[in-house]
Amino acid sequence: MNPAPAALTPVGVFGGTFDPVHYGHLRSALELVEHLGLQQLRLMPCAVPPHRELPACAAAHRAAMLELAVAGEPSLACDSRELRREGVSYTIDSLVELREELGEGHSLSLVMGCDAVQALATWHRWQELLDWSHVVVIARPGWQFPLTGPVADWLHRYRLADASELRRRPNGGILVEELRPLAISSTEIRRLLAEGRSPRYLLPQAVLDYIEAHNLYH
Repeated sequence: MNPAPAALTPVGVFGGTFDPVHYGHLRSALELVEHLGLQQLRLMPCAVPPHRELPACAAAHRAAMLELAVAGEPSLACDSRELRREGVSYTIDSLVELREELGEGHSLSLVMGCDAVQALATWHRWQELLDWSHVVVIARPGWQFPLTGPVADWLHRYRLADASELRRRPNGGILVEELRPLAISSTEIRRLLAEGRSPRYLLPQAVLDYIEAHNLYH
């Protein structure tokens, strides 16, 4: 009898502008670590997003705030690789790099929101994502997945039954994970700061202190 294959160590990556990072990001990240049994979830700030306006804050500041936000939580880390690359930040390039760095003993999962899935067909080389990682979709109340078209077919074909699959295969599956919604947005925080109002308790105090020290978003 052949021995059972060793379980893979799952690692996740969660991209976004984090402009600025807030408790909605951080709580979702921690719940993903626990629900999926991840060794680590890397929060990866985007330098030049392909599908939205440029962030209000410089990349170096957003990375610094993210580092402050995850300090002391070993299961979360800031991955600033996209800030070190020139040009538009394409997710597929980061997944290729991460897959090569992690090696054969790890599975890799890309975390994205329902809104990203709606626009997935516009992503650069989106059909190749599963060649390098799994995809974990955060399901939110009120969102609906595409019902027809290539993305709908993709979601149906590669859907995983549960999170245990992330330990059996290094890549290639899609998992839908429901998380508690926290009604906090970076847009709201930026608006409060621009109006001279306090966003305290919407984001870590260390991040707010950094914003004030560098006069960001005012």
